[in-house]
Amino acid sequence: MDPDRPPHPATTRFNLWVEIACLGPIGRRLPAPGTWGSVVGLALAVWLTRALPDGWIAGVTLGLALPAVWLCAAAERGLGRADPGEVIIDEVVAMPLCFLAWSRLEAAAAPWVLFAVGFALFRLFDIAKPFGIARLQRLPGGWGVMADDIAAALAACGSLHALAALGWLGGP
Repeated sequence: MDPDRPPHPATTRFNLWVEIACLGPIGRRLPAPGTWGSVVGLALAVWLTRALPDGWIAGVTLGLALPAVWLCAAAERGLGRADPGEVIIDEVVAMPLCFLAWSRLEAAAAPWVLFAVGFALFRLFDIAKPFGIARLQRLPGGWGVMADDIAAALAACGSLHALAALGWLGGP
């Protein structure tokens, strides 16, 4: 059995926590599951920036991150691997952090530009894991799974704000 590919669902016992952590078939069947999880997280971010005041993104993310840590740890146990690629709840929960202080960003560019650039920056930092982000994966259990994505989102947020401050996003 290839350790990089999840076992076929018909050959594994159903585990509710694994299914939630993988967002069902999104993480288990689609190619590039981290990217698809980030797309779902982007949809959450769009909703949060439109529905709630600025300061709520961090609070909602923290409120979702704590159960996500537990889900990630349960999924690691259920799948028998550390930080399995099909577990994408970490990307979903972390992505909204790219857009902290949304009202400041919104003045710098059209929303679709901000979301596209924020998404690209998040994927860049999540994949490359610079600035010590890779070391965060060594935290035990679900903490390591979530921490690197939160750090990648915060790095993306800082970069997005820097690009906005420099006027490199094209304006609204």
